[in-house]
Amino acid sequence: MVIFEPGISGASTRSLNTAQLQRFARRAQTLARVKGEVDILISSNKRLRDLNRRFRRKDKATDVLSFPRPSGGDIAISAQIALENAQRYGHTLASELKILVLHGMLHLAGYDHERDNGRMARAESRLRSQLKLPASLIDRTHSGGKSQQTSRVTIAKKTVAKKKALRSSTPRSRSRQ
Repeated sequence: MVIFEPGISGASTRSLNTAQLQRFARRAQTLARVKGEVDILISSNKRLRDLNRRFRRKDKATDVLSFPRPSGGDIAISAQIALENAQRYGHTLASELKILVLHGMLHLAGYDHERDNGRMARAESRLRSQLKLPASLIDRTHSGGKSQQTSRVTIAKKTVAKKKALRSSTPRSRSRQ
């Protein structure tokens, strides 16, 4: 079940289709192989900060938290951070919420990107592609906040520059006449 906490300031959730987000959550749950019931709370930065402080001993708001249960679990998402990220990365609030739901589902499935040597990142990337979502949370974190597209363009530019530098410094085998 997806629950939008009333009175969320800074993020308009009126335009979101709750039924569509619930369908997406069920699909992500199935693909992530999470058994049982999963409830998703879309809330405020204050609520996420309180939960983060209480359960992780980190006194700051965060975008998504997951709380596994023996069967299923709970996911809490900050509407304000989701909106900021959607604007920063150039996609809709609905897409950002889906990215965060998928990330939370993978945590409920037992993945831990802080300790699994890229296993969660690979799963998230595969599922993101399957679900036709923009860059994943882990991709964005590892690219320093840049979109994957920006990172690819930067890498391509550096590669071209290196090739040009190599060509100009490498002696030519053909003589000019």
